[in-house]
This record gives sequence, structure tokens and C-alpha cells, in this order.
Amino acid sequence: QIVLVSGHLDSWDVGQGAMDDGGGAFISWEALSLIKDLGLRPKRTLRLVLWTAEEQGGIGAKQYYQLHKENISNFDIVMESDEGTFQPSGLGFTGNAKARDIVKEIMTLLQPINVTDVYGNADGTDIDYWMRDGVPGASLHDDLSKYFWFHHSQGDTMTVQDPNQMNLCAAVWTVVSYVIADMEEMLPR
Repeated sequence: QIVLVSGHLDSWDVGQGAMDDGGGAFISWEALSLIKDLGLRPKRTLRLVLWTAEEQGGIGAKQYYQLHKENISNFDIVMESDEGTFQPSGLGFTGNAKARDIVKEIMTLLQPINVTDVYGNADGTDIDYWMRDGVPGASLHDDLSKYFWFHHSQGDTMTVQDPNQMNLCAAVWTVVSYVIADMEEMLPR
């Protein structure tokens, strides 16, 4: 059984793609790194996917889906961060009411950093195939007030990234992915 965390490596034709979506790739990598460094071993596999070709029509995500859809019942949740890594506020979530209640309970663990909200639907080109087939999905919600200042521009460089805000985003990704991966049962569908 698999809990998938992800971001994508491709950027637009300008800038470095540091925020869009290097930040999402980084916090996904960091989540698994933190769990390993803490010596935690969840019941399910945590899988990191660094998508490619999202900007060119989601080609990488489609290929991955085609290769793994026969095991769709083993995917517990698919998580994608693709809206920058600014100050986080919570998660977008797609899933049934029982699964949403579980995710809301998990988010209470993040009260110390004031990131507890669960919003409408998850959003992510790279996880859409899975969610359409009923796999619960999550996307990071963060402060988008500056996102379009840098989105697909020459300004999307490493200087946009705030290490403290990225650490908070990584903390959200780490807690959510680990707790779901270590629950007794998979999220209900």
C-alpha cells in the first residue's frame, strides 16, 4: 500500500522554476528525508514522485498512471504540492466524508504551527487521474498573494523561497503523509 507525495521538476520556459514547482518537489523530498532521519517506519510505503512534463500536458503523470493503475486499490492517498511553498494554511482534500473527517483530525496535530484548515477539493494536474478513479487526494494550500508575482516569470528563482515558510510546508507534508501511512486502515473510499 502506498502513500504518494509529489511535486514536479519542470518549469516554464523562463526563470528557474524554483517556486513552480521546485518548492513542491523539495518539500516532498524533505518529508521523506525527515521521516527517515527520525527513524520512523510507517505501515505503508511512502513514495516520492517528482513529475515531469506537467507544463506540456501532464505527460509524466499520464505515463505513471498508465504504468501503475492496475494497482490503484493499493494507493491510499496521492498528494501534490504545485502552488508554491509560501506560508501554509492547510490542505485541499478530495475524498468521501469519512476520509475528510480523518484528514481533519490529522490536521489538528498541526495546531502548534497554526496550519489546520481542510479546504474543498485537492488540486493538481499530476494527481487528477488518481482522484478521478476514487483515490483520495491532497494538495498544499498556502498564501497565494505573491504566487502570480513570480509564476512563469524570470522572477521565479531561488530568492523567492523563504526557508522558514518552506520548513512549515515540509512539516505539513511530513505529518500528513506519515500519519496516513501509519494508520491501521487505509483512508475510506
